[in-house]
Amino acid sequence: MGETLFRFQICLRICVHLCSSVVKGVFIGMVPAEDASLAADGGAANSSILSSLAAASGYHARTFMNTEHFLKQRIICVAVIDKADDAVPLAEALLAGGLKCMEVTFRTAGAAESIRRIRQGVPQIYIGAGTLLTGDQVKQAVDAGAQFGVSPGLSEAVSKASHENHFPIFPGVVTPSEVMRAMELGWKQLKFFPAETFGGVNALKALIGPFGHTGVQFVPTGGITATTLPNYLAIPQVAAVGGSWMAERKLVAEKNWAKITALTAEAMKVIASARPA
Repeated sequence: MGETLFRFQICLRICVHLCSSVVKGVFIGMVPAEDASLAADGGAANSSILSSLAAASGYHARTFMNTEHFLKQRIICVAVIDKADDAVPLAEALLAGGLKCMEVTFRTAGAAESIRRIRQGVPQIYIGAGTLLTGDQVKQAVDAGAQFGVSPGLSEAVSKASHENHFPIFPGVVTPSEVMRAMELGWKQLKFFPAETFGGVNALKALIGPFGHTGVQFVPTGGITATTLPNYLAIPQVAAVGGSWMAERKLVAEKNWAKITALTAEAMKVIASARPA
């Protein structure tokens, strides 16, 4: 009876913590350890209880956060990972270059597993799931531990699944109508894709014109390089830029981690010197 009562008390305590976190609009483990602590909500003892019970029950803490945490770096590495074994070394290479935010695209069978391994092996990295085309993929991304999502287009099914799972997502847009619809669906941080193909910086500036006063922000992605990066960063409504040049698929397949780290470090230098117009 004593053991049963003890287990009941532990379950009750974790339920209270989880409910409290949901009410606040966040989940336990929302940000990396250096950004937050459970001490204010009950101290190390409660944290230990939560971790132990989570491990015993198979509970996977959903680590969604305010997107401002990772957009401050102003760049998201867009990666295609063919082999899940390359996921952690790639994340470590990006981290060594100074970047703590990446997006693993759902273009390969190992995408979800790659995200899962990065969440577990390199917790300093903010990890997102890209190329989300369906509501089911959103759920897969959530289950894998992704902290945010990116879609190449504007899908109501993807939007609905994201809202249902309290999962921040950047839907893709290229026209005023798509921007308006995205805002109606509750999204104000949008992916401008494919950026260079659809007119680049000048097209984005024109698109921003009618919406600049609304608070909408853009993450231009597609065809952007280290050379054109500063032009996008100079636009005030650009929250961050998505790019794959520092971790191209070929570099990942070749396991050229040193090159990836060097390219990442160069990109971070550009960002450090860039200032919005």
